[in-house]
Amino acid sequence: MKNCMPELICEDCGKRFFHENEDTLKIEVAVHKKFCRKKPGQAHSYMHRDAKHMATYDEERSNDEKGKPILK
Repeated sequence: MKNCMPELICEDCGKRFFHENEDTLKIEVAVHKKFCRKKPGQAHSYMHRDAKHMATYDEERSNDEKGKPILK
């Protein structure tokens, strides 16, 4: 008997998705469509960070309990 795992390939960027559960595969592809870069090196669809706004969004939690910066 041959195991056949469902798979899909993004037409925009060529990324290959596969999962034994077809519902999970559909969810993975749906999420990828929202964040697909279309071409390598391009910014993500709408989740990229503007260079002007590189400061931490939540200043109170930018350091751990010892005062060391969490983000580099």
